[in-house]
Amino acid sequence: MTASISDILLHWYDAHARDLPWRVPPGAALPDDPAWPYRVWLSEVMLQQTTVAAVKPYFAKFIATWPTVEALAAARDDDVMAAWAGLGYYSRARNLVKCARVVAAQGGFPSTEAELRQLPGLGDYTAAAIAAIAFRQRAVVVDANVERVVARLFAIAEPLPAARKAIRAATDTITPASRAGDFAQAMMDLGAHICTSRAPRCMLCPLRQDCAGHASGEPERLPVKPAKKAVPERRGTAYWITRADGAEVWLVTRPASGMLGGMRALPDDGWSAQSDGSAQPPLEGQWRQLGAVRHSFTHAHLTLAVAALETGSGTPGDGQWWPVSRIGEAGLATLFAKAARLALAD
Repeated sequence: MTASISDILLHWYDAHARDLPWRVPPGAALPDDPAWPYRVWLSEVMLQQTTVAAVKPYFAKFIATWPTVEALAAARDDDVMAAWAGLGYYSRARNLVKCARVVAAQGGFPSTEAELRQLPGLGDYTAAAIAAIAFRQRAVVVDANVERVVARLFAIAEPLPAARKAIRAATDTITPASRAGDFAQAMMDLGAHICTSRAPRCMLCPLRQDCAGHASGEPERLPVKPAKKAVPERRGTAYWITRADGAEVWLVTRPASGMLGGMRALPDDGWSAQSDGSAQPPLEGQWRQLGAVRHSFTHAHLTLAVAALETGSGTPGDGQWWPVSRIGEAGLATLFAKAARLALAD
């Protein structure tokens, strides 16, 4: 069964590959461009837990602003974090800058999976993907899409995450020695558009004749996922503090570690989850309650009240006055951008 799977899938990929700005056409030679590994790395970091549609404009912006890894390495942290704002999972942006500086100091990206894995922020998947796609090394690339395709192809019924060892081993058996990068991207495309989580389009799948999950009649039950844990509710308050003329708002930079680390933000109460309102605002005065915004993280749902105050003097600690008319350029994370929109609507 497994001997022909890579050939079948690569033939399908040659005809149906997605046209993406960080890819070369199927079977094409690698670009004669020293920035090529940088583009592959940047796209793979951005694509972690994020859709292709969401990544495209961010990728274009980063490439236009920092066309090489050396340019990104020389960038200010604040500028990179502001450019990343809205893409989520902000630890990726912090690791992006760290990794760029290491790579620039080394004179370029290493080409092997083992060496790539030593770079900041690169786990097993990202290192394998870069090795296969940017350097044409044989590497076993397993993301969520590949995980789903392989679990169905081999009818691996062990629940996740325990099943991942068997899924990786099965992926290894069908990964070809040549065109490993095209094969990895073909598996990703198949999982993204054909072998989807719900209602897989099996009749369009080039691998359906070899797929044990399809033969079972219930491919959508694989991979078996653990029961979802209840997501806790948290509460907090963000503070919209403006000068008396309303032209500037007080912004802070969040600590480098922790949630939304290194991002510009509105001051807040630390998301203390205190529902009794006992948390103290950063300045004394007549605070106006503007309402609340809601945001979901992977680990919690947050309801953030927004309180406003105009102040003639005094600032609540470290931060900066930012022109309200340019708040869209501040690079606020999505949560605080929601709070700012609520304040501006008021």
